[in-house]
Amino acid sequence: MTYVDGFVIACPRANRDKFIAHARLGDAVFMELGALRVVECWGDDVQAGHTTDFRMAVKAEDDEEVLFSWIEWPDKATRDAAFATMTEWMEDPSKADPRMDPAKNPMPFDGKRMIFGGFVPVVELNK
Repeated sequence: MTYVDGFVIACPRANRDKFIAHARLGDAVFMELGALRVVECWGDDVQAGHTTDFRMAVKAEDDEEVLFSWIEWPDKATRDAAFATMTEWMEDPSKADPRMDPAKNPMPFDGKRMIFGGFVPVVELNK
């Protein structure tokens, strides 16, 4: 069964094109490391909640939009191997793929406010 990593990010609206360029470079690396699919979504109808909501979750500012993204992997083992490779790159940047180098492909958002996690699908419907 597949494995999914999900992400919620707050990004300045002015950085929309920078985000898309950043994602195109970085997401290609995930695909090369075994991902089946990467989806990046820019908020279009993100409603304010009473108790909690996406904006609150990432402390989005008035000039920021909420992004929702996910990476589909064939299984958790493939995802774990990809993350192990990326961890090696963080520990020894000389081995890193240049597309993942923050100096060459800077994040156009505050990564400290990104929330993410790995998920096991339990229901899946396809057409």
